[in-house]
Amino acid sequence: MQRTPLAAAMSRRRILRLAGGALAGGLALPRLAGAQQPDLLQSLIEQSQRGDYGQGFDTTLRTVRMPKASLPTLSTETLHSTEQAIPQYEAIVSMGGWPRVPDGNELRVGYRNAAIPALRQRLKLGGDLDTNAGVTDIFDSYVEAAVRRFQARHGVRVDGVVRESTFHALNIPAEVRLNQLRTNVGRLRGFKPGRVTRYVVCNIPAAQIEAVENGVAVSRHTAVVGKPDRASPELNSRIVEVNFNPFWTVPVSLVRRDLIPRMQAEPDYLTRYHIRIYDQRGQELTPAQINWYSEEAVNYRFKQDPGDFNSLGSIRINFPSAHGVYMHDTPDKNLFGEGFRFHSSGCVRVQNVRELVTWLLTGIPGWSRNEIDQVIRSGERKDARVTPPVPLHWVYITAWVTPDGVVQFRDDIYNKDGLGQYARTQAG
Repeated sequence: MQRTPLAAAMSRRRILRLAGGALAGGLALPRLAGAQQPDLLQSLIEQSQRGDYGQGFDTTLRTVRMPKASLPTLSTETLHSTEQAIPQYEAIVSMGGWPRVPDGNELRVGYRNAAIPALRQRLKLGGDLDTNAGVTDIFDSYVEAAVRRFQARHGVRVDGVVRESTFHALNIPAEVRLNQLRTNVGRLRGFKPGRVTRYVVCNIPAAQIEAVENGVAVSRHTAVVGKPDRASPELNSRIVEVNFNPFWTVPVSLVRRDLIPRMQAEPDYLTRYHIRIYDQRGQELTPAQINWYSEEAVNYRFKQDPGDFNSLGSIRINFPSAHGVYMHDTPDKNLFGEGFRFHSSGCVRVQNVRELVTWLLTGIPGWSRNEIDQVIRSGERKDARVTPPVPLHWVYITAWVTPDGVVQFRDDIYNKDGLGQYARTQAG
C-alpha cells in the first residue's frame, strides 16, 4: 500500500526518534556531531585534513598515533558492537530507510540548495547530525561538521564538501548497509588470531594496516592495495624478513600486462628506471636486443636496481605466500593521500613503512630506528630476519562498529558483498 506524505513524514520522525534514542543509550550508532568526538574517529579526521600529499609527506605524522589504548578493528568488542548495530539498522529499514540525496551539484558550507533538507535528514538518520538541527536548505557549519564525520566513517577523503564519492556513500540504501553489517559479522566471527601477543592486520577494503600488540592497536598505517582487476588476496601468513634497499624482479604477469606495452610506447623506459634484462644464463641484454612486439620478453628476467626510483621504495617486507605478494615501500607516496587507494597489482604498499618495520624488529640487536635510517641512507642491500616471525593477516572487512560506537563502512571494492550497482570499483 502506498504511504501518504503525512504517514511518510510520521515514519521519518519515528526513525529520527529511534536514532536519537540509540545515541542517547550509548548503542552502536555514532555519537552526534556536536558531541565530543571518539578518539579514533577524531584521529582519522585530523589525518585526512593535514593536506600534505606530496612526495615528502611520508613521515611519522601520517601514522595514526593512538591517543590512548585503542582496540584493533578486529576484536571481540568490535564483533559485539557490530552485532548490536544490526537491530538498529533493521528498525531504520522497516521504517522506510533514509532519503536519497539528489546529486549532481557540489554542496559545501554557505550554499543554499533544494537537496540540503534531504542531506540533513540523511545525516540525522546516520547519527552524524543532531536530530534537532532543523530542515532548512542552508549548508551551515553544523552540516559541514556532520559531513566530515560521515566522510571519516565511510573512508571518503574528509573535507566537508559533498562531491561524487560522498553522494555515492550517502545514497547507498539502508537495506544494503544492513546486509553489509550482517555479512561482515560472519567475517568478524571467523577471525581468530590465536594466542599471540603481536600481529599485523591489513584490512583490504579500508586500505589500512594495524600493528597490534597485547590486544592494542599501537599504530595504524594508510595502505595502497590491489586494483579491482588485480585484487590483493585474503591470506594468513607470518612476516619473516625485511629487505632494505631491495632489488625488484618484475613478475612475468607484469612483464606481459605492463612492461611490454610500456616499451612499445616508450623505448627508453627500462633505461630511465634502471631495469636490467637477463637471459636464462644470467647474461645481461640491451632493450634493443628484444622484439617488443612479440611475447619474447616473457622469457627474460627483469631486475630493477635499488634506489629512489625502485618500485619497492627502500623496504620490502617478506612473508610466505602462494600468491607471490609482499608489503613494501613506494616512491609514489602521493598515492597515500588519495581517497581511492586501489592502485597496486596485488601487493600492499605501506605508508610510513619505517615505523612499522621498527616495530617488527623491536628487540633485535642492530635494528634500532637510527640504525634502520642509516642503512636506508647508505643504499646498501641488507636483510633483517624477524625473530620470532610476526603473524600477518590480510582480511576483507567492509563494515564494522568500533567499541566507542562509530559505525564504519568501506567500498566493496572487489564486489564480495554482492552490492551490485552499489559497489564502487573506481575513483570518483
